[in-house]
Amino acid sequence: MIGFKKHRGLKRYYKNLDIKIDLEKIDRLDFDSEQSWFDDWFLRFHLKPYGNNQAWFYNWHLHFDRRGYGNNSFKARKPHLDMLFRHFDILVEKTKDLKTGFQLYAVLLDYHSSSDALFLHPPKPDGDQFPFKISDLKLTTTLTNKSLNDYIDHLEGYEKRHGQAGEAFCLIFKKNVGQPFW
Repeated sequence: MIGFKKHRGLKRYYKNLDIKIDLEKIDRLDFDSEQSWFDDWFLRFHLKPYGNNQAWFYNWHLHFDRRGYGNNSFKARKPHLDMLFRHFDILVEKTKDLKTGFQLYAVLLDYHSSSDALFLHPPKPDGDQFPFKISDLKLTTTLTNKSLNDYIDHLEGYEKRHGQAGEAFCLIFKKNVGQPFW
């Protein structure tokens, strides 16, 4: 069939999601220095910083379903979400002694699993756009994906805010971890 690619090794892929820690790959993510966060981004992608490229790094994030396996099925999306929140808890611990302000949050889109991401947002040296202030978010859900909404409702210890920006989304964070969003 043209346009259809069979994905081999999915059983092993999903098994590895249960144990894999992506933060271990980022060996230059030093929580003691703002500059080292900036350096890590450019070293990972073999780029040389110039001009206004610093803006790229100051909203550092990880995507957990890069291929979009969970776009068509919540059964395929759930292991990626479990991995995202496992990483969220690891970052909560790593940021406890952080010497700068930050915002730690996840954004989940209604039907685009490949866009689900975990964000760590420290201040830029020029003070621009930190902290993010988001005023039009709601406590009531805007999600139409019932399975995702049920998953989010069962998360304990997280604050949830919902919004609409082309697609319904949920912003998830923990109280007293980093700067608030309002």
